[in-house]
Amino acid sequence: MRALAKYGALTTLGSLILSALVVTPADGADGTGDRGSTGGMGPGSGIASAVISRTKAAVESRGVARAARRAAATGVAFGPCPKAEMLPPHITCGTVQVPLDYAEPEGKKIRLTVSRVRASGEPDQRQGALVFNPGGPGASSMYFPMAAEMPEWKRIAQAYDIVGYAPRGVGRSAPLSCQDPADFTKAPTQSPAHPSESYKLERIAEAKAYAQGCAENTGPALAHFTSLNNARDLDVLRAALGEERLTFMGASYGTYFGALYAMLFPSHVRRMVFDSAVNPDPRQIWYGNNLDQSVAFERRWADFRTWVAKHHKIYRLGTTPEEVQRSYETVRAAVAHEPAGGKVGPGQLQAAMLGAGYYDDYWAMRATALSEYVKGNPAPLIAQASPRPVAAADSENGNAVYTAVECNDAPWPTDWQVWDRDNTELARRAPFETWDNAWMNLPCAYWPVPRQQPLDVRTWPGELPPTLILAAERDAATPYEGALELQRRLAGSALVTERDAGTHGIAGGNNACVNKYLEDYLLRGEAPVRRAECAPHTEPNPVSLDERSGGRKLPPIV
Repeated sequence: MRALAKYGALTTLGSLILSALVVTPADGADGTGDRGSTGGMGPGSGIASAVISRTKAAVESRGVARAARRAAATGVAFGPCPKAEMLPPHITCGTVQVPLDYAEPEGKKIRLTVSRVRASGEPDQRQGALVFNPGGPGASSMYFPMAAEMPEWKRIAQAYDIVGYAPRGVGRSAPLSCQDPADFTKAPTQSPAHPSESYKLERIAEAKAYAQGCAENTGPALAHFTSLNNARDLDVLRAALGEERLTFMGASYGTYFGALYAMLFPSHVRRMVFDSAVNPDPRQIWYGNNLDQSVAFERRWADFRTWVAKHHKIYRLGTTPEEVQRSYETVRAAVAHEPAGGKVGPGQLQAAMLGAGYYDDYWAMRATALSEYVKGNPAPLIAQASPRPVAAADSENGNAVYTAVECNDAPWPTDWQVWDRDNTELARRAPFETWDNAWMNLPCAYWPVPRQQPLDVRTWPGELPPTLILAAERDAATPYEGALELQRRLAGSALVTERDAGTHGIAGGNNACVNKYLEDYLLRGEAPVRRAECAPHTEPNPVSLDERSGGRKLPPIV
């Protein structure tokens, strides 16, 4: 199983200069407001490429308008959900047709799957549809209508239709695949913090083969799985739902293409929530962001070890973070020598522990697995870290979309020596996640499709209604600097910070202060003037031994 890392952040290399292209007027020729260029000319610049990019952007803008008009006229024929979605019967499903390539809106079409539960309040309470994206790239929110039954979402669900969807490439929405799912989830695997030269050569070969597999399986369509097209698809979905203006909540990666949407279609925005924001600085998309993410995971791994040490009487893994680390290394060495249950090696152990970096809901479970293993009982670790064959296809699909979008979105270093230099240096101070993060993204060094130039996300005063940014101060997957940067770039946005906390994705969670700001904004349009703070949520209960007792009620944000 590969690392969960989706959207990271890295320090930008001096040799990697990403330039922004904002090349069309604020309003497209067809009134779409699509201001962006795909910049699909690679890293080159100059008058000729700028003119070509400007022309392509104008064509794509008209393509979005055409597709949105068609979707508005057609709507979504909601009905019973396919069994494959595994959703309860009160949730309905449908599809929305979008162009594969917005420059050719009458060309090949793909269908995005959509799920919905109607607003539960009185008709005069209804405020429209709330669309959610949980991140990735590669994650689906088809499950999101189930949130309507949760206490934290009840008042919001009275006012809004709760809408989820699978973005292009995900699930049943023109699904992508780059390799056999069985190969993707093979186990046990290694996960050296400081890999040997021979191991690096193996991973380089795997990255090249993976990139080639994406190209062979998908063909020319591969180039059209991008963040810009995800933003454009969102506008078509808005139109299909019958909404003149969009109410949207994006988490993690969802904040990035949500920010692109706000820039491209400011007049189509009603309310937008950005939960756990990706740093949208074009110099950070995506190589730099992933390096920064590895640094942040090191800090969050230390938070977990500090908590475990505080509960030494329960776990017996050490009274200091350093002692807990030594206990972890003992387990790591043991499963390298003899994989737990024949399937849990260092790679699977690392992936399981990475979950603790994302969500402190997992802390008690992961600490219990380590503690029991040290005492001679490997069963909890096997249960938590073993690959699940039933989920292999979904995992491979999610990773394929992640790779396609991030590799297509921006230039990446194509010289292995750059990757080797940066990650070797970084691993000296942040060994926990650095190399696993690098291996996950390395196919982008050998990507066979031309790269785009990231847009310089920015809105000006008066362009956009007030938007709300939510962030945990110690979030590892989307470091806090990303929220600060997004606020600097979206004029009139408000930032709510959960201090001294690091769970990834805080909207509708277990912090009542955060949830009040969310409700005030979505239900009444009220947001802090600029910034507000919430105290951290309660620390995990160290005696929650069962994943069902402490786990999240909905699939986690990635």
